[in-house]
Amino acid sequence: MLSQDVFNERSGTVIAVALTSQEPSVGYPLALEVRSIPLPKRSWVKIGQIRTLSTERLGDLIGRLSPEELQSVLEGLNEIIGD
Repeated sequence: MLSQDVFNERSGTVIAVALTSQEPSVGYPLALEVRSIPLPKRSWVKIGQIRTLSTERLGDLIGRLSPEELQSVLEGLNEIIGD
């Protein structure tokens, strides 16, 4: 999730980016490999695929990106949409 907990609680939604275990054909800034969370498979954040989801659709939390990886996601998003 990109959105903060207080936003999620008050709105009943989260802003998130897609996660995939299929190695993307493109690199950063469109995709970033996740290394800070021990996932069952090698995984990538698909930075260009932003979604707003109901909190009711979410399952259990599997982890959080490191502050450095989150910063890279935000920088990649800024690169995609521009300043």
